[in-house]
Amino acid sequence: MPSQSVCVAEQTVTVAAPADVVYGMLADAPRWPVLLAPFVHVERLGFDGAQESLRLWYLRHGAVRSALARRELRHGERRIDFETRDDLLPDAPTSGSWSVASESADRCLLTLRQESPRGSRDETEALRADVATELAALREAAERWDRLDELLLSFEDSVYVLGSSELVYDFLYRVKDWVDLVPDVERVDVTEDQPGVQLTVLHTFAPDAGDTRVSESVRLCFPAAGRIVHKDIVTPDLVAAHWGEWSLQPDESGVRVASVHQVMLDESAVPSVLGADALLVDARHHVREWLGRSSTEALDLARWHAESAVRRLR
Repeated sequence: MPSQSVCVAEQTVTVAAPADVVYGMLADAPRWPVLLAPFVHVERLGFDGAQESLRLWYLRHGAVRSALARRELRHGERRIDFETRDDLLPDAPTSGSWSVASESADRCLLTLRQESPRGSRDETEALRADVATELAALREAAERWDRLDELLLSFEDSVYVLGSSELVYDFLYRVKDWVDLVPDVERVDVTEDQPGVQLTVLHTFAPDAGDTRVSESVRLCFPAAGRIVHKDIVTPDLVAAHWGEWSLQPDESGVRVASVHQVMLDESAVPSVLGADALLVDARHHVREWLGRSSTEALDLARWHAESAVRRLR
């Protein structure tokens, strides 16, 4: 019987960042959605310091895909071996490795090798393209390493609701109805071809700018866990990447509802948006204010929705 053909793609790029920084980014998979554009969300399912299992959601050709990944982290070698099984192709796992070799104190070589049992010419070219895309995204993020503390912004807003978590979740899930419920939302388009996976386009009026912001995002809805994760795929000015989560924590009296944001700022847009003399600290304040105002407004409306239903029932 002839052996099954194997598709192999390998590429090395030079990265203007320390090897330990680059390896650290590779190892910290839960942070990928705010660092690497294709990734929507990463859940760590298990980790013992060396062996790791992950659930990945990512964009591929405009569609949201999900996969299970198993990784072995070899810290001393700055190497990570992996096997990824796409939910749509569970019998055709992609395996491979990331490796980082130091060239100097602030320069390294990053290599990605991938193998797939699907070995046609088109599939080989697609795998090579995937390797090049992942390397480029990692290099772009890593070469900001000396400014990441200024570029990355994380914050949380929350409210306590004297009502049921089901009612709060219902409000957050039904984003298509926000055009009638949230004052600054002018239009919402929602596509949900996969249960719990929403592709949304929001047109939101920005009072500070006097115009309408358009954002496109992927929302992953986990009703049993009381969570909705979202990742912008088209971002407004000043924002290079934006990942967030709505989470519900019920207790005997009600539910605490939190909105978490992780943002990568777009440094190049600061002068055009905030003025030639503006600094990153000004951009941080500006983004924190308008994103926080938007999420707080939605939280307050979710509370009103749930608590009004409770009052009507009484």
